[in-house]
Amino acid sequence: MFSTAAVLSLVALAIVIIISCFREEWNPGLLGIFFALLVGTIWGNLSGSKVLGFWPTSLFMTLFGVTFLFGMAQENGTLDKLTISAVRLAKGNTALIPLIIFLIVLVLTTIGPGNIATVALIAPFAMAIAGRIGLRAFLMTLLVVGTANAAALSPLSPTGIVSLELVSKMAGDLGIELGRVVSIQWKVYWNSLVAQCITNIAGFLLLGGLAWMRKARGSLNIDEIAPKPEPFDGKQRITVVIIVAYVILILMPLLPGASQALPKWAIRLFSNVGAVAFLLSGILMLCGAANVRKSIARVPWFVLTLVCGVTVLVEVMDNTGGLNVLVELIGSISTPLTLHFWVALIAGIISAYSSSSGVVMPMFLPLVPGLMRNLGIMGTPGQVAYAIALISTVDVGAHMVDMSPLSTLGALCVACAPEQEDKSKLFRHLLIWGLSMSVVGGVVCLFFFGILGL
Repeated sequence: MFSTAAVLSLVALAIVIIISCFREEWNPGLLGIFFALLVGTIWGNLSGSKVLGFWPTSLFMTLFGVTFLFGMAQENGTLDKLTISAVRLAKGNTALIPLIIFLIVLVLTTIGPGNIATVALIAPFAMAIAGRIGLRAFLMTLLVVGTANAAALSPLSPTGIVSLELVSKMAGDLGIELGRVVSIQWKVYWNSLVAQCITNIAGFLLLGGLAWMRKARGSLNIDEIAPKPEPFDGKQRITVVIIVAYVILILMPLLPGASQALPKWAIRLFSNVGAVAFLLSGILMLCGAANVRKSIARVPWFVLTLVCGVTVLVEVMDNTGGLNVLVELIGSISTPLTLHFWVALIAGIISAYSSSSGVVMPMFLPLVPGLMRNLGIMGTPGQVAYAIALISTVDVGAHMVDMSPLSTLGALCVACAPEQEDKSKLFRHLLIWGLSMSVVGGVVCLFFFGILGL
């Protein structure tokens, strides 16, 4: 029999999710802290300081460091110039532009800015290009948002960092060594790329992209679409070097033999994404490479408090037994194979109306050990492989619906659509696509992570 605190913690989370569907401006994370204090202190025998101590300081600092670093790169114009320079590689070949935009979004999202920042940067530019080359805004949205979500699970980007921190917390329960967590997150990133890119590229080609590419073999004046930018100034050149250094320093401890070749202080420093981001941000500040006040204003504080606040409520759920209630409910309708479908479906439905990284991932990822235990997977030879597949299911299922105009990413593309587009029609098509992805996401996750066992 479940305790009153366990049931009420689950009810509190449901209330936060429902409110986030209709009044996101209230910040579900702060509401999560409110309900965590009520349930935890009144029914859960927890002190107020204990509840507030559940605030994930490490996660907050990591997200702050990464978003601040790339906020500086955006504030001084470096990311804009890099994007325009990349698009100009198409020269006169119109049909290459979608491929180049795909690669730009893939690289930018992977190396640090993340899906929201990348779409905010690329959407106005990409949608304007779509209007000029005759590509439907719906297809460009599939390309931009689909690719950004596919690459969002990189352990260098904010969403991937959220997943990484949550997986680190349950690594012991899953039989995963802490030293392997980062490499496992790269595997989750790869799984996300495969599942989401195949789905979205297939949609792009079948719904008109292939026909457009056949017609778009002619040439165009690239200077009309992406005028040649001014040369990089000194501050921007420094920023490019810093971005390259960021990627190298993060990847360095993961290279074979790195633990023996690198000094211990380097391993301690470079093994944390946030620490590297703050270190390099400090160099940019000392070089005067960007306006610090404006860069700090670009940090998505709303998202940071959302993610961390919901995590506080989930920790109270864990301490009061609320997570066990969810495990029992989901486990009662699942087998080890069909679990991938049900988890992705439920995560997708909730994510369609709330935040993928701020609400759904903190809610569902902590369920992984309990679900595996409930279905008898713990202690089997394939335990770790199944855990990686189920983590991928949660992350992919939560993000496949984000094409919806009810999400930040879909809404950005609708807002940036060219004047000749029927925005009501675009809104309707994106809504249908996004909501249908909750079911499609369940099938995709069942196939890739259940049947194929990626």
